[in-house]
Amino acid sequence: MKGSFREDLYHRLNVFPILVPPLRDRKSDILLLVQFFINEFAKSMGKQIEIVQKKSMEALIGYSWPGNIRELRNIIERAMIISKGKTLNIELPGVKHRKSIKVANIREHEKNYILDVLEMTEWRIRGKGGAAEILAIKPTTLESRMLKLGIERSP
Repeated sequence: MKGSFREDLYHRLNVFPILVPPLRDRKSDILLLVQFFINEFAKSMGKQIEIVQKKSMEALIGYSWPGNIRELRNIIERAMIISKGKTLNIELPGVKHRKSIKVANIREHEKNYILDVLEMTEWRIRGKGGAAEILAIKPTTLESRMLKLGIERSP
């Protein structure tokens, strides 16, 4: 039977329930997990990493981790594969590093936020995982705001 779980196994596993909060609620664990995964991959890949860039660690701590620890492990593995030196530069999927600027007003802040979400979704506005869904607004409302704020996709 596809999609069902054997009841006898459920009762064996449910003797002592363990609740593990998602990684986004355990930011203090990220540094330890990153070090663990670096050590794991360094052994298997024959690499020696001495430094993780500060901006990379800040990005990891600020990320929401929808894929939890499995996603973190995959990101570290990818970074290890493409690293060439002793410094590890970790890039998160869909996250572009924007220069930090002082926001002059709410309109500029809204524009920057919408641009970040559009870049993260590769400019997909509609549908599951689209910018409108992430922003929790209707796609037509998002398109209207984009027009009002002068947001256009550059070729």
